[in-house]
Amino acid sequence: MYHAVPLTVQGNKRLPREGIQEILVRGTNWIGDAVMTLPAVAAIRRTWPQARISILAKPWVADVYRESNDVDRIINFEDPGRHRGPFGKIHLAGELRQYRFDMAILLQNAIEAAIIARLAGIPVRAGYNSDARGWLLTHAVRRTPAILKIHQIDYYLEMVKALGCDSAGRNLRLDLRPDTRSLADEWLKIPKGRHQMIIGMAPGATYGPAKRWPVDRFAAVAAAIIREYGATIILFGSKQDQDVTDAIATTIPGHCLNLAGKTSVREVMALIARCHAFITNDSGLMHVAGAMNVPTVAIFGSTNPVTTSPPGEKNIIIRKPVDCSPCLKTVCPTDFRCMNLIGVEEVVTAVRQAIKI
Repeated sequence: MYHAVPLTVQGNKRLPREGIQEILVRGTNWIGDAVMTLPAVAAIRRTWPQARISILAKPWVADVYRESNDVDRIINFEDPGRHRGPFGKIHLAGELRQYRFDMAILLQNAIEAAIIARLAGIPVRAGYNSDARGWLLTHAVRRTPAILKIHQIDYYLEMVKALGCDSAGRNLRLDLRPDTRSLADEWLKIPKGRHQMIIGMAPGATYGPAKRWPVDRFAAVAAAIIREYGATIILFGSKQDQDVTDAIATTIPGHCLNLAGKTSVREVMALIARCHAFITNDSGLMHVAGAMNVPTVAIFGSTNPVTTSPPGEKNIIIRKPVDCSPCLKTVCPTDFRCMNLIGVEEVVTAVRQAIKI
C-alpha cells in the first residue's frame, strides 16, 4: 500500500522547467533497484517530454534501462574497468562534460555520484542529501527516517516529486522490446504446436545467505512441479549462484535448463517473460519477474516485503512473522527460523495458485 511521505528540498527549490534539453540520470547499481526506479524515470520523462534523457549505469543494470521507452541514451559506468579509481572517475567526468548536460538527477545515493556530476560541470544537480553529499547538490532533498520505511518504488518517486516532477503513476510494467523477447528462442527448443509449461526459479541472492531459502527445498519444489505438470524448470542466477543451481539441477536431470552465469540480463528478461510462474528469494530477478507481471512466488526471510516486495499484480509472498525478522543481516546469527519454518508443500501450493492467476 502506498503512503505519501512529504519531503522538502533545501531552500524549497524546484527543478527548472524551462531551458532543460539534456538530462543525466544516475541509475542505481543493482538490477532490482533499477527496476524500482523506472516509475521515477517515467516521472522525469513526463516533466520534460522534449528533453533527451541519458542514464549513467553500471553495465550489468544498463539492459534494464534499455527496455524503457523513457530513456534515450545509455552511458556505461565501467567500474570495474576504465572508470575504476579516482583517475577513472575524473576521466568519466570529462566524458560526461562533452554531453553538456543541463541537469543531473541522482537516483543513486552515494557521494560519488554527486562528485562526478560536479566535476562534469553539470549546473543543476539534484538528489537525496544522503552520504553527506548535500553540499555538492544544487537541489538536495532531505532524506527522513520515514522515507526509509516505505516501498523502494515510492522512495524514488517521493524524491522526484519533492523536486517538482509530475507523477506518471507508480504502476510498474516492464515491456520488453521485440528484439529482446526473441532472445528466448535461442535457449528454448520447444517444438511448434507443443505446449510446454515453463517455471522459472531463482534460488540465489546477492546480499547473502540469510536471504536464501534452503537449496534442498528448492530442489524438492522443482521435483514436485515436474511430477505434477511435466514442466521445464529454468534455473537463473549469476556465476556466484552456480553451486546452488548445480545442486538443484542434479536432482532433476533432463527437466531443467541451468542457466546461472550463462546469460546476459537481456536474455534473462526474455526467458523470464516466457515463464508461467517464477519462484524466487528476495532478489533482483524477483523484481524483473514482477515488473513483467509474471506470476511470482517470493520467499522472504531476513528482508522486509514492505519495502522490497515485487512489483506487479500477480505475486504471492511467503513469509513467517518471527520476532527477529526482518533483521536485514547477511548471515543469520541464530537458528534461521524465518526460512526454516517455510515448508516445501507451502511453496508448492503457492505455485499452483500462481499458475492459475
